[in-house]
Amino acid sequence: MPQPAPPTERRNPRTAAIDTLASGDVLGLLLDEDARAVEAARAATGPLARAVDETHLRLGRGGRVHYFGAGASGRLAVLDATEITPTFGVARDLFTAHFAGGAAAITDSSVDREDAEPLGAADARALGDDDVAVGITASGSTRYVAGALRTARAAGALTVLVTCNPDAPLRDLADIVVVADTGPEALTGSTRLKAGTATKVLLNAFSTALMIKAGRTYGNLMVGLVATNAKLGERAVRLLAEATGEDAATCRAALAEADGRIPEALVRLLTGCPPEPARAALDAHPGVRAAVAALRGRAG
Repeated sequence: MPQPAPPTERRNPRTAAIDTLASGDVLGLLLDEDARAVEAARAATGPLARAVDETHLRLGRGGRVHYFGAGASGRLAVLDATEITPTFGVARDLFTAHFAGGAAAITDSSVDREDAEPLGAADARALGDDDVAVGITASGSTRYVAGALRTARAAGALTVLVTCNPDAPLRDLADIVVVADTGPEALTGSTRLKAGTATKVLLNAFSTALMIKAGRTYGNLMVGLVATNAKLGERAVRLLAEATGEDAATCRAALAEADGRIPEALVRLLTGCPPEPARAALDAHPGVRAAVAALRGRAG
């Protein structure tokens, strides 16, 4: 007898006749299912918050976040990890995405190493007890992820499972299980759809919440971004203007004096302090708000 299909592999009665509909109705059904995926992700806030808090503690001790995945889930993990440095200005190795089969498999789906449990184990071998291993698998059964989580746990790392299957076979390998119960896909088994939407929402929320806790924002302003092009340079000026109420010319000058470092420019604009105290305060405190409070307290 075949094994029971996970929820993501079952047939969706709401879309059974999707191939008979006009394009607008097809799109409506697909987007309705995506909306269900976002609600499923929202329902996982409790365990996701625990994962954020536990990970934050480990990053404070010098740990790193490692994503492990294959297929659509793994590609979403690669996307999230890749965006962290330009968005928040952190070290490139703070988040690392390990994909079953390596770089070649990311763009070539014929290189399928999803079932390679020893490969997952090998990719997790360098993790230590301050690190965090996040396994991402819609079905909750990917063997590559199993190998990674088992090895990471043996090393003392925090293990987190992000899945769309409430009965995920790998849940016993994780300290924290984050489940977005998305149910059957609009197209049976195509987890790049609703499960993919939920996975992206969860990973975005996880990494962004971590960076907020680390002081990489000021309010809801993304002051840790790295301005690598003209568009981002102008965004940096706008961020400074929003945060301080200063005009664009003043913000542009402060940014130039800080060699493009937005947090330093912002601390100087908010406190009026010289460059060296601004840098020292940022080195000593987690984020702009804490650095500004320290400088103002010292001045008082």
